Amino acid sequence: MAEALAAVDVGTNSLHLVVARVIDATHFEVIASEKEMVRLGSGGGDMKELSADAIERGVAALRRFKQIADISDAPVRAVATSAVREAENHQVFIDRARTEAGVEVEVISGIEEARLIHLGVLQAVPVYDQRLLLCDIGGGSTELLIGERGEVLASRSLKLGAVRLTNRFFGGDHTHPAAVNSCRRYIASALAPFHREVEAHGFEVFIGSSGTIEAVAAMAHAATGRSEPNTFNNHVITADEIKAVAEALVRADSVAERRRLPGMDAKRADIMLAGALILEQVVEAFAIKELTISGFALREGVLLDTLQRLRGGSLHHLADVSRRSVLALAELLDEEPDHSAHVARLALQLFDATSDLHGLDEECGEYLEAAALLANVGLFISHSRHHLHSYYIIRNSERLTGFTDTEIEVIALIARYHRKSAPKPSHDEFGALRPEDQKVVRTLAAVLRVAIGLDRSHEGRVVSLTTSVEPDGPLVVLAQPATADTDISLELYASGARTELLAEVLGREVVVRGA
Repeated sequence: MAEALAAVDVGTNSLHLVVARVIDATHFEVIASEKEMVRLGSGGGDMKELSADAIERGVAALRRFKQIADISDAPVRAVATSAVREAENHQVFIDRARTEAGVEVEVISGIEEARLIHLGVLQAVPVYDQRLLLCDIGGGSTELLIGERGEVLASRSLKLGAVRLTNRFFGGDHTHPAAVNSCRRYIASALAPFHREVEAHGFEVFIGSSGTIEAVAAMAHAATGRSEPNTFNNHVITADEIKAVAEALVRADSVAERRRLPGMDAKRADIMLAGALILEQVVEAFAIKELTISGFALREGVLLDTLQRLRGGSLHHLADVSRRSVLALAELLDEEPDHSAHVARLALQLFDATSDLHGLDEECGEYLEAAALLANVGLFISHSRHHLHSYYIIRNSERLTGFTDTEIEVIALIARYHRKSAPKPSHDEFGALRPEDQKVVRTLAAVLRVAIGLDRSHEGRVVSLTTSVEPDGPLVVLAQPATADTDISLELYASGARTELLAEVLGREVVVRGA
């Protein structure tokens, strides 16, 4: 079995490569990724033929991808979607890819494409236990799927793609309003047959994947005036924001004008109008209120599918994507994971015991646990200022999936403030947070500091804690030793010395005593 695998998505607009190190039968770690905008589906004829130039660009990209995969001795599995499967001369491309690039290209159906995208999405967004409606907008087709717990309940591949509809409706230098109206009607008509499946199965959450949808999100985010997040994975945009982006693209009646719109990816400017109109009409057709973005899609689904073929295994590990990604990062970099796990348990006990005082939502406990498990990963770099190193590692790690960009920032800051200075508005990263997120960071960092003190010996001497509080009195944290004769004096001293921030956020004195 190979130690690494590579997957290539041969799309209508772009070719994507991802190379991953195999961890076990159901897990992998991405170690390299590349993207090249090749435009296999460019030109007229509704993509009935691949042009000679497009084939040349595609084969050249595959040749480079193969060289990158070979660095890791990773066998390549390449799948081709609508542009190749619909082209009458697709065999020319496949033969040249095999002989000139050393890559065997597998042409997949639209339904198989949707299934593989579904597998990719479940690794990035924590929706395994929810019924989801998935939309992936490619250059040549749009895949729609209803799924739950890894099972596909219904799916449809539609000939609606950003490149395809640009060729059909927006080929000139300027956009005519009649063309926009015609395009909208065409999309709505193509979506109509899927209404029956949606009504029959229903859905709880709407997930979007693909570069087109991320590009719409980037434009919606830019309209707020905030800087672009490190990742749009798990980012949520509303139906109103999607419609506003589509209208902005309609008003800009030329590619040159669209290229100047805030948040626009210049390389996509010529196909963005068509892509945004597809998403707009999907949202309207199925009465969508908001969309959650998946940073993973077809290529990551191909990796997982390949692993399952080679090693077997179920998808139950996808039920808790975010927590598993935290544990994987901790396992890689934390030299004392048992200590961190014990601190996390104590921190969660203190969080629950003080819920009436801090008033935070239950989901904040997930942030606290993640920060506790990762607070010491910075020691991998050095002990000095390791809390700052932990922040940097968490904030910039590509391993953390299942979280939004804001959630990753919050977790990183909780870990950053587990020691030394308390959070201050003058600190750039903390000061940039919304007030409600600042409260979360201050409160959870305060809880974590006390929990860390309660395992000062790193020996698990304090096994649990309870609290008691009287009106206008101090919060008393009662630490339960492992046995009656276990010495926890160091833990009581260390945790007691770390109560200042917790007292501030709870608005009362905090005292730590032995139970």
